[in-house]
Amino acid sequence: MGPHVGATDVGVEVDDGVVTLTGTVSSWAKRHAAQDAAHRVAGVLDVANDIEVKLPGSLLLTDTEIARAVRETLRWDVFVPDHQRIQSTVWEGIVTLGGTVDLLSEREDAERAIRNLAGVCRVINKITVVGARRPATSPEVRSAIEAALERRAQRKAQRIRVDVNGGRVALAGRVRSWDEKRAVLGAARYIPGVEAVEDGLLIDPRA
Repeated sequence: MGPHVGATDVGVEVDDGVVTLTGTVSSWAKRHAAQDAAHRVAGVLDVANDIEVKLPGSLLLTDTEIARAVRETLRWDVFVPDHQRIQSTVWEGIVTLGGTVDLLSEREDAERAIRNLAGVCRVINKITVVGARRPATSPEVRSAIEAALERRAQRKAQRIRVDVNGGRVALAGRVRSWDEKRAVLGAARYIPGVEAVEDGLLIDPRA
């Protein structure tokens, strides 16, 4: 179960498929939960997240306490294979991550691991993806995307365009849901040699 966001915490405005979220929540994780919930609504193409994080007094921790919690979380998280390659800097509840990882998915897993920590009001991810023997190729990315869609009982990936330039992958085309979009992006991020993924995918239930 993800963080619960009360209906009264967040304001929602909709204009031509674009959703703007406003208001305040008590954690960085709840801010992301509201964003993900908005993306899952049928017909929503884009989300502008203007939600602010304001920690209640009971969640206020010192930066030292937060830094210790960050290190322990990274040390024990199974999706972060080598926590010593990642450094954190904490200032007034804002956690900045630095260092290096081998896969783009590991970069995002490190951020996700600390998102739910008490006292964290923002995460800035500056981790660099390095260490690949060679850049990924277009056939590798397409094969991974097709496998991900097949696991989800979706159609083949012909409607998705893949452009690989060095370690950067640009994806374009139409997907049928936010969950399908996440599956496609996630598949690309797990490929060795992918350093960044440019998301040009549009959600269209008719695709």
